[in-house]
Parts: sequence; structure tokens; C-alpha cells
Amino acid sequence: MRKRIIAGNWKMYKLSNQAADFAEQIKERITASDKVEAVICPPALYVTDLLKRFETSAVKVGAQTMHDTDEGAFTGEISPAMLADLDVQYVILGHSERRQYFNETDETVNKKVVAAHKHQLVPIVCVGETLEQREAKETVSIVSAQVEKAFADVTAEQAKKSVIAYEPIWAIGTGKTATAEDANEVCGAIRHKVETIYSKEVADAIRIQYGGSVKPENIAELLSKDHIDGALVGGASLDPEAFVQLVEAGTHVE
Repeated sequence: MRKRIIAGNWKMYKLSNQAADFAEQIKERITASDKVEAVICPPALYVTDLLKRFETSAVKVGAQTMHDTDEGAFTGEISPAMLADLDVQYVILGHSERRQYFNETDETVNKKVVAAHKHQLVPIVCVGETLEQREAKETVSIVSAQVEKAFADVTAEQAKKSVIAYEPIWAIGTGKTATAEDANEVCGAIRHKVETIYSKEVADAIRIQYGGSVKPENIAELLSKDHIDGALVGGASLDPEAFVQLVEAGTHVE
């Protein structure tokens, strides 16, 4: 059984005291489990502080993005080498908001995925379709193409360690959620695409999350599906009680 992963993407929310308070509320409540792991991806300013606060906790800390080179004249950017130096373990790559607002493309996402693995960071690679693409029944072709491009020049062993997050763009922050059946169907198509790129062994190992208005009320149904190995959570991850409930669901849902 693949170990589930519940990752909270805080986006551009919380001030430093709020981040610290959140950490203090959850760090003792989330314990090590062989069924699920918990990751918080805060704004970059809070990564160091949360690493210290979660030092004796089972909660891991990730970044929301990174550059694809180790260093250089890139004002405002953070390199994979810097994240690795801090012992950050995860990094979200290719989120639809990065693609929409910061001009990220399939090609730049691929460079970042390769760079993440170079520094032993686990990439959470985001893929997803727009409402227009979904209505045109292009979901599987769009998402499959994103996966193929993101994993160019990534080895099979690296792919096994990666996480893919299926986030239908039309469901992010809208309150709309793909049905568990629809989400599982697309996650299954993603797994099939990974198998065609690599092998069944890799496809069986890689973890695929669903993201898009995930909350305690719908997490159990999502996690009950065979191709959904966790969730990339936005708004609900800002509430410590809700985040704990999401992680607990990962432990208890069969």
C-alpha cells in the first residue's frame, strides 16, 4: 500500500505569529504513522521557523515553489540548493496559480522537477485542466501531456519518489469539487500514463493526490478510491483543527 500524503499549501496566507500558533496547535497531535504523512508548505519566510517547531514532530515542511538553478542573479527567487540546505523535504511545482500568474510552463516545471531530484527534494508536481478543457472532454489528454512533459529526463527511481497532484483548475478555491469517482478516474489515467512512460512498478509506487476544495467533509470519500493517495489542500489547511482531521482521515480510511 502506498503511504498517503496530506499536504497543506498555505499560499500567501498567515502572519508569522499565526504560523507559529498553528504549529504549536498541531505538532503534538499529528504522530508518526506508516499509513499517512503530513506536510505543511508555508510562505518561504516561515520555512525555517516551522522546521524548528516541527523538529520533534511527524509533520514535514515543504516549499511552495523554487527556481531551477542552484544560484544566480535571480532577485527574489529561492534555489533548490537553499531548500536542501535547510533540510526541506518537499516542494510544490507547477501549481496552476504559478502557471497562471507567474508564466510557468510545462518546460519550466520540468526543469524544476529535474532540479528538485538533483537535491533529493520530493516534488509535488501539479497538473490539471480548465473548465473549458473539461467541458470539451479534453481532461485526460491535457493532464497526460502535462505529466509526460513534467517527467522528461526524470529517471524511474526518481519518478517513484515523486508525488503528482491532480488539481482541476476549476475546483481550486471555488468550493466546487470533482466527484470522488471523477477524481479517481483522472488519477487512474495519470497512473496509466506513468506506466506508459516507465513501467507498472513505477506506476504502482508513485503517489497521486487530489486537490481542489478538499475539506474534512469530503476527504474520506476521496481517500477511499484506489488511485487517490492523499490530498493537496488549500483553504482547509489554514485551520489547525481541519488539517488534523484531514490527516486522521488518512490513517483511518480503508
